Amino acid sequence: MSETHPNLMASDVVVLLPEDPALAAIAERGRENFLEVVAAHPTSSLCWALMAETCLVESDLGSSLAAYAYARTGYHRGLDILRRNGWKGSGQVPWEHEPNRGFLRALWALSVAAGRIGDLEEEQRCAQFLRDSSEEAYQALAVASA
Repeated sequence: MSETHPNLMASDVVVLLPEDPALAAIAERGRENFLEVVAAHPTSSLCWALMAETCLVESDLGSSLAAYAYARTGYHRGLDILRRNGWKGSGQVPWEHEPNRGFLRALWALSVAAGRIGDLEEEQRCAQFLRDSSEEAYQALAVASA
């Protein structure tokens, strides 16, 4: 029987994103200036992932919806940078490469937030996308949030 839907992640392509300048800005400016860093670096998946993760600390509906919006922004910004760096819808995005973590964290946060608001299809899709991109990321983030 032939495969009707190929595994898009089954590829030899490995994407290593460039350094995210927001990381240095976060370290330099500190927590009290974090929102200014986000405003200065709106393309940073890491910034949006951190905002989503902050909201996920709370379990109320408002926080879950905010986390979903932040994570979706980080996910889409991450897809943009992945594409600019050679990703064509397939391939690995290794957790071991620090600059990849912003996108992977946003993808995880989107899965968690989607589950909290009852969007189970999106929750499962994002969790599988994360596993297909980096099983190590999935394991690290699942353990961290347990």
